[in-house]
Amino acid sequence: MNLFDDDDEAADRLFGDLDPDNSLHTPAETPAEPTYLWRDLDRATAPKAWQALSNWVSWFVATYRLTTSVIPDCWWRHPEIVAELYALQRAELASYLATDPGFGPLGFHERLPLAIERLRLETRTIGCVGLQAHREASPRLLPNDAPEFLAWATEPHQPALTNPEHVGHVVGGHLRHG
Repeated sequence: MNLFDDDDEAADRLFGDLDPDNSLHTPAETPAEPTYLWRDLDRATAPKAWQALSNWVSWFVATYRLTTSVIPDCWWRHPEIVAELYALQRAELASYLATDPGFGPLGFHERLPLAIERLRLETRTIGCVGLQAHREASPRLLPNDAPEFLAWATEPHQPALTNPEHVGHVVGGHLRHG
């Protein structure tokens, strides 16, 4: 006899008659729209994704009374701001799924001040608010074909383990357990 047999019987009495279609047993619900990788949007999905984000940003700005020092009027022209706003949109939508026990909205609002501060910093960095007009930023493109980089990339540049038998380290594709 197992020490927990009585617990199993009690659990069956308490929960055994639950409807299998009960929301506690259903797979996680997903938002109606997929999450897009913005740099990979094509002409078919871009208009729908942009319109949904634009509608959400309008709601977001009005609901939280955000000024242009947080989200400039030209927000859509700045990929770094679009990325932050899209992440917020997806997080807000996910926090209200039917399968969420109620912590999602709280988690979203706990993280919101950090996101607003990042938006404020990005807006200040791009400078559109101070100019009262859009300022086009030129992206900084890092070369990945420079001879120095190509030579560097041929080696791992990680310190070798002095004792490869350390517990928990991946060695040769397998986890070592000492």
